[in-house]
Amino acid sequence: MCGTGCSRCGRAGWVSGAGSRPGRRAGCGGCAARFADAVAPALLVAQAIGRIGNYFNQELFGRPSSLPWALAISPSHRPAGYGQYATFQPTFLYELVFDLALAATLVWLGHHRPIRPPGLFALYVTGYSAFRIFEETLRIDSSEHFLGLRLNFYVAGALTIAGIAWFVHSQRKGKWAAQRTALLAVGAVLAAAAAGCGQAAHPVEAASVPHPPAIASQPHLSKHG
Repeated sequence: MCGTGCSRCGRAGWVSGAGSRPGRRAGCGGCAARFADAVAPALLVAQAIGRIGNYFNQELFGRPSSLPWALAISPSHRPAGYGQYATFQPTFLYELVFDLALAATLVWLGHHRPIRPPGLFALYVTGYSAFRIFEETLRIDSSEHFLGLRLNFYVAGALTIAGIAWFVHSQRKGKWAAQRTALLAVGAVLAAAAAGCGQAAHPVEAASVPHPPAIASQPHLSKHG
């Protein structure tokens, strides 16, 4: 059994390596790639559930909109400069639907197409990042900008390209060691991007509280003897 606890992959690794150390590394790499493919749909479902919280918190929505499914936002949660608008694009709802659709697609591909691991996880990185490119063009919450676009827009674009390259690489090469290295590298980048993307809450302007009127100083009355 390899270090990941997968008896099937561990057995393959020991047999292929005849008990040698390189063979064991190859087996563990195969386990890591298969595990990544297995958790990809679950990650998308978890992300979709998290978007429900955005609805109750009235956060991470998009531009003002008059569409039938536009979301009504209370004045206290509207960003500065948007106080005159009442309804906005529910971008978190778009992401929820997309996450569930992509999760179902990955499950279907895993059962009906011969995709070599970790190809499904690479498709998860590609698909989710590509959707974030679209989503970042709609969102209006506070974010760093570069050349007129949100910084997360560029992060999502870079991850989309990396995911496509990773998928092509995983389907052309059969060496688990190389794929495991790519898995760890892209996984770390994705985790860092996910931690920094979409977490900024809307700045809420503090309600103006009227100050009590200042008490005018009373002139001292001189005592007349």
